[in-house]
Amino acid sequence: MREEYMIERQGKRFVLYAGLLEEAHSRGLRSIETELLQVPQSSNGEVAIVKAVVRTDEGKFGGIGDASPENVNRAIAPHLIRMAETRAKARALRDAINVGVTAFEELGGPSEEEEVVEPQRGALGDERKAQASKEDGKGELPATRKQLNYLEALISDVVEDGIGRFEEMVGKPVGELTREEASEWIGRLSGRAA
Repeated sequence: MREEYMIERQGKRFVLYAGLLEEAHSRGLRSIETELLQVPQSSNGEVAIVKAVVRTDEGKFGGIGDASPENVNRAIAPHLIRMAETRAKARALRDAINVGVTAFEELGGPSEEEEVVEPQRGALGDERKAQASKEDGKGELPATRKQLNYLEALISDVVEDGIGRFEEMVGKPVGELTREEASEWIGRLSGRAA
């Protein structure tokens, strides 16, 4: 697995879903099929469960993924079925290409310190947000490696023409984003990817 698809969180290493997918393609990925086993609703604790089956030149591999408001961050909570599907595919892909390291997406995304703050609407909300960022000093700090790895994986999944197009939209290289900017883009793109 290429190092750019690895991420460290609380002293442990994880692989990004984008890396699993790329490696599987290079090893003869034939198909990925998913099946929704449980629709999230109040009677089951809002838990979505998805089954994935990956077929490669080496055979057939399966995985189960779940997602609930308790095991995803706030940005992903409205997209439980898609997150359960991503987790199921990640587990099946890990078995298919013999990767014993857990996928970062199976954990639910960025850590609490990197979690996206819900945007406030209107100019007054933008002023408050900018002022709060200046006061806590996070708005001017560079994005963390974890944020950048996660963001790059999201970009490859969501943005047509990848990082080059994203950098055109943002007006600067991904590596020059601040923590606040990276957090904002993770929130925006997570909703599209999930």
